[in-house]
Amino acid sequence: MEDTVTQNKIEKWLSENTYHHSEFWDLKKMVERKEEQNLTISLCLPTLNEENTIGKEVVLFKSELMSRYPLLDEIAVVDSGSDDRTREVAASFGADVYLANEILPELETKKGKGENLWKAIYQLKGDIIVYVDADIKNIHPRFAYGLIAPLIYRPEVQYVKAFYDRPLAVSNEVRPSGGGRVTEILIRPLFSLFFPELTAIIQPLSGEYAVRRNVLEEIPFPIGYGVETSHLIDVYSKYGLDAFAQTDLDQRVHRNQTTRALGRMAFGLLQTFINRAKSLGIVKEMAEYNTILRQFQVQKEDYQQVEYEIEEHERPPMIEIEEYRKKFQVET
Repeated sequence: MEDTVTQNKIEKWLSENTYHHSEFWDLKKMVERKEEQNLTISLCLPTLNEENTIGKEVVLFKSELMSRYPLLDEIAVVDSGSDDRTREVAASFGADVYLANEILPELETKKGKGENLWKAIYQLKGDIIVYVDADIKNIHPRFAYGLIAPLIYRPEVQYVKAFYDRPLAVSNEVRPSGGGRVTEILIRPLFSLFFPELTAIIQPLSGEYAVRRNVLEEIPFPIGYGVETSHLIDVYSKYGLDAFAQTDLDQRVHRNQTTRALGRMAFGLLQTFINRAKSLGIVKEMAEYNTILRQFQVQKEDYQQVEYEIEEHERPPMIEIEEYRKKFQVET
């Protein structure tokens, strides 16, 4: 019976909260609705050595979603310390560029994508922050407006995720749609076991999403790969499934990581999941886990074990940072 109730809820949510970007073609109307609500919107591009793609992204978003249609109020690059020309290229095309370790410098320096996303909450001014990865080769304005639109048109929606490659029915054959390798072999099985309603989110690890500031400031941020997983669990635990929406952006072209690199990603994600499960009381008795991942490489006939120390540190909710409360005049 419980499985039926869950499935019915998922199907209802999918029909009401899943969109295709083409539904939001009328950007003029979207800007009007934004202005009626007196909303400000910030675009954050987290970077690390993305000189080959960042320029095109900045040019496109600035020309289409600032100059032509004033949907975005700022475009900002938050960089992890690139050793290529990422920052110079982004600045030359008009983005605001920040080094992550220069934001809230009084805090201990940490590195990771999640760190960039967290510090963007402090640095950027928008009521809505939309995050878009900086390595997208087929970049298009839909990667921003397709995620922003549900937040503008539906005040009850708090968090909008992207997904790609919609199912296609061709000659009675259906092409499966879902996430990448880590999603399908790790996150979806874990969600199916412990948070079945979250399986409605087609690509939980997608790097593109738009969120209301009042939600972002209240949740902790793992500094590494676990940030998207923790967001979904934390927002779901606080607001429920109806706080989410998702938008089909058709296709995303980017570089793929090696299987070994994905293994390291999965190791960090699993730590984040275990931490959330423990804090929610889902897993009650569990010994402290090891933070060393061991993988193998072969040189000639010598099998060598390579160790990686991977520990998912977390930043606290931004609302707890005194400097943030002062900057945004948050009452204590």
